[in-house]
Amino acid sequence: MMVYLILFYIFFPAVILFLTQKFSVMNKIGAVLIAYFFGLIIGNSGLIISEERKANISEEHLKEVIDKIKTEETLNSDELYKYTIYQIQDKFSSISVLLAIPLLLFSADVKRWFKVAGKTMLSGLLVTIAVLITVVSGYFIFMQDVENGNQVSALLTGIYTGGTPNGAAIKTALNINNDLFIITHTYDMLVCTIFILLALTVFQRFGLLFLPKYKTGTGNSEKENDELIAELENYDGILKRENFLHLLKAVGISLLIVIVGVIISMIVPKDFSTVVAILSITSLGIGLALIPKINKIPKTFHVGMYFILIFSLVVASMGDLTSIGNISADIFLYVVFVVFGITILTFIFSAIFKIDVDTTIVTMTSLIFSPPFVPVVAAKLKNKEIIISGLTVGIIGYAIGNYLGILMAYVLK
Repeated sequence: MMVYLILFYIFFPAVILFLTQKFSVMNKIGAVLIAYFFGLIIGNSGLIISEERKANISEEHLKEVIDKIKTEETLNSDELYKYTIYQIQDKFSSISVLLAIPLLLFSADVKRWFKVAGKTMLSGLLVTIAVLITVVSGYFIFMQDVENGNQVSALLTGIYTGGTPNGAAIKTALNINNDLFIITHTYDMLVCTIFILLALTVFQRFGLLFLPKYKTGTGNSEKENDELIAELENYDGILKRENFLHLLKAVGISLLIVIVGVIISMIVPKDFSTVVAILSITSLGIGLALIPKINKIPKTFHVGMYFILIFSLVVASMGDLTSIGNISADIFLYVVFVVFGITILTFIFSAIFKIDVDTTIVTMTSLIFSPPFVPVVAAKLKNKEIIISGLTVGIIGYAIGNYLGILMAYVLK
């Protein structure tokens, strides 16, 4: 069972990517959401841990088992089984996130960040300010009496300034409970689905009532944008010999970064060690992206996302559907408040700073939902010129999301 579980975690994300590449419906749902779905089903089906064993050793009992390990007491068969499963899942979730962070950042064109059109960069900054305002104000409205409410705030900050990879990193850094993470992310998916539907239908007409129209000829060429979209969505070629060897080097460099980050974390108090490790790894990933030989390695972003799918699968399989089924009205209302609070504030800020409607919508999409949805929205807006600048803002979000999310957790705590 242990071997099957390890093989499932490593190789099933490839099946998910195949499904998203093969079927457009799956592609629209998104690989991460599909990974969560299958992880929850497998984790709660009794295939990993039978109902009998679950009854014999609960999550609370697991903490006692860990204490037994520390004191070298003997475990019974159920305890040993559950503890071994826990160790596999814990190590897989942590290592996959740590390796993913540098890989996602290696392909970032850091120098281009400073060349993005002024209005686009300003719009991205305004969305980020809107995120911080709504997350903090919403915390005091909905989350003060919720246990670990500051952790939910940290997750939303990271996700809405970057994306799922940032949420995964923040979960690891703050040791956030699996069920709390899945509940928050599930509500995020539900609410953001409504957001993206509005972005595809009514936002442009609404924004044109008080925002300037986009001036054509100020963005990138259609050819540049089409090439970037094709590259972003294409996982083919990862296993080609010429790419595979380079990607092995990239993974090796990422592993070295993780080791350095862990070493740095050892010189700070234990309570802050994981946070320092995550932020050190993020910083080193951005720094090495400036080295052309590393920056030009093909498909590093895609391999990073593969590790994020492993993380999503593992964490979901650790979730308990019985506890997730207990709807948290406070967290749900908080997510609704934050997503639509960001939207309203961004439209207001854009009116004040005279930012055009298309740029406003695309930067919101890139930060609130995720960069891969920028081409979808841009196509609906009939404006492909803004795709590269919109994606660039999203990649910057990946880079800063960890810092802002972790900072938010400590400020609100």
